[in-house]
Amino acid sequence: MMKYKGYLGEVEYDYDAKIFHGEVIGLKDVITFQGKNVTELERAFKDSINDYLEWCHERGEQPEKTYSGNLHIRMKPSLHAHLALEAVKENISLNELITKKLRD
Repeated sequence: MMKYKGYLGEVEYDYDAKIFHGEVIGLKDVITFQGKNVTELERAFKDSINDYLEWCHERGEQPEKTYSGNLHIRMKPSLHAHLALEAVKENISLNELITKKLRD
């Protein structure tokens, strides 16, 4: 995994082509990069993200962010009620309770 400006890149090695190639993950947009060695790969990764950000700026669009921190889930109403009651008892928000449970 590679990380730059909040974006994550997943890398693979193509043995036949003797090249590293990767893609930024967690986006609808497709951002790819490649290099013959680690130095080239890192530079290409950063250049691809910078190009994407510049492209978005030129178009007046907000760049897509990976993993915004918002997660929408569906659950049975009875579980929702149980968790909400537990949050009230602990004097924390439902969001804080669920985050705490996931972290633990």
